[in-house]
Amino acid sequence: MFQQFDEWLFYAINNGWANPIFDKMMPFITEVDSWLLLYLLGFYILLFRAGRAGRVAAVALILTIVASDQINSSFLKELFGRIRPCHVLDEVRLLVPCGGGKSFPSSHATNNFAAAVVLFSFFRREAFILFLVASLMALSRVYVGVHYPMDILAGAAFGTIVALVVTYIVRFIDNMLFRKSLKKQNYDARKR
Repeated sequence: MFQQFDEWLFYAINNGWANPIFDKMMPFITEVDSWLLLYLLGFYILLFRAGRAGRVAAVALILTIVASDQINSSFLKELFGRIRPCHVLDEVRLLVPCGGGKSFPSSHATNNFAAAVVLFSFFRREAFILFLVASLMALSRVYVGVHYPMDILAGAAFGTIVALVVTYIVRFIDNMLFRKSLKKQNYDARKR
């Protein structure tokens, strides 16, 4: 029943939403290289323009993406072994190469939602744009024919969990180091 609902929803998006504008837009959105300049600019801002919070966020972001991507791609996808819809379903509108990897959970959704959650935890005002980009990227994977809807929902959930755990650990360590640094500064100031 779960598989039938997932296939129905896949076709509703992949075929039902088909139009010339999305046919041009979604392959661009789904391609990681399309976002490379924006990713680099964002990372530059974190490191050099957003102060201490930006640098801590950058560390959390790197650790989160490495963890979420490796666990998802090397463990979860192999554990579940779900074949991509473009390999098993008929009448799939395939707008990008299908790829040979497994389908569940979606790595694109995992990594983009992980990044959005990390950045949200440091910069709340930008939340709408962060989750909009992550959602568009995830939805594009279904539209172009390479993932089921449940693949992207599971990826979003897994990325969120990893981001929350890693961000908590990074903030905890940062607070410990910051307190230690403040104590040392106070001690040095009293000695003078």
